[in-house]
Amino acid sequence: MTTHHLPASVETCHWGCFDATLPPVLQVDSGDVVTIDSVSGGPDVLPPAGFHVPPELHDIHARSARHMPGHILTGPVFVRGAEPGDTLEVRIQDVQLRQDWGYNVIRPLAGTLPAEFDRARQLNIPLDAVRGVANLPWGLTLPLHPFFGVMGVAPPLHWGRITTIVPRAHGGNLDNKELGPGSSLHLPVHVHGALFSCGDGHAAQGDGEVCTTAIETALQGRFEFILHKATGLACPRGETPTHWITMGMDPSLDQALASALREMIALLGEHGLSREDAYTLCSLAVDFRITQTVNVHRGVHAMLRKSLLPE
Repeated sequence: MTTHHLPASVETCHWGCFDATLPPVLQVDSGDVVTIDSVSGGPDVLPPAGFHVPPELHDIHARSARHMPGHILTGPVFVRGAEPGDTLEVRIQDVQLRQDWGYNVIRPLAGTLPAEFDRARQLNIPLDAVRGVANLPWGLTLPLHPFFGVMGVAPPLHWGRITTIVPRAHGGNLDNKELGPGSSLHLPVHVHGALFSCGDGHAAQGDGEVCTTAIETALQGRFEFILHKATGLACPRGETPTHWITMGMDPSLDQALASALREMIALLGEHGLSREDAYTLCSLAVDFRITQTVNVHRGVHAMLRKSLLPE
């Protein structure tokens, strides 16, 4: 095992896109651990004087190409030996704040109620890492739960350059708050080397992320990359110490739920259950939760306690 550090910079970040032709900024082996720094947001969301802004964020604003609307991502990381049909398991060992503030915005014609909030609003929210809270302007102290909203590999080459905003089979803007420290994200590999990138740091978020943003901030994550060969995994899966998580993404929330359900039935089938028994168990014991409703493709994630799987 080798450990690496990947800082955020103009040279190591790409803005707004996933693209299989992006050159990797780091190469690692399966089993290696990488500490990755991220930054978040454009010049319009910077805080007032007195808060710490990572200096590379100003440089990225000044010099980085903004390929399309979307997030600033650090990467891609090339995993040696990864080929289409494999699974890249990203073990999230740790997530820490890199700054003492975050932001939340409401945008007209966006979010879950696009016609009901027609005035833009931006909040700059102080973050207290020592106490583990965000200080909201109406007096609430909200517990912090940092995680990366965007984690993904390169999409298939024939997809071309795609926005980071829409989650798809490559992962990306999943916004799944279950994927914090101690969890794993399993991603289907589509291109040679997998090409993993991450960003969109969140200090806290509710399931749904209904006004389009969480508490957006800069994070540092420590990830272990484990390659599983020839698995044939088709969609991202999550894993916590206690649960397996399948995910569905679609413009229709109904279809997103159906996709998460089909993936859970498939997972249970891998553990020996018939489709009928798996469907029944999903009805009796699997929790289907709304991940987010604001990224063009809505998200649903299904959670199954590992203790319910056959031995």
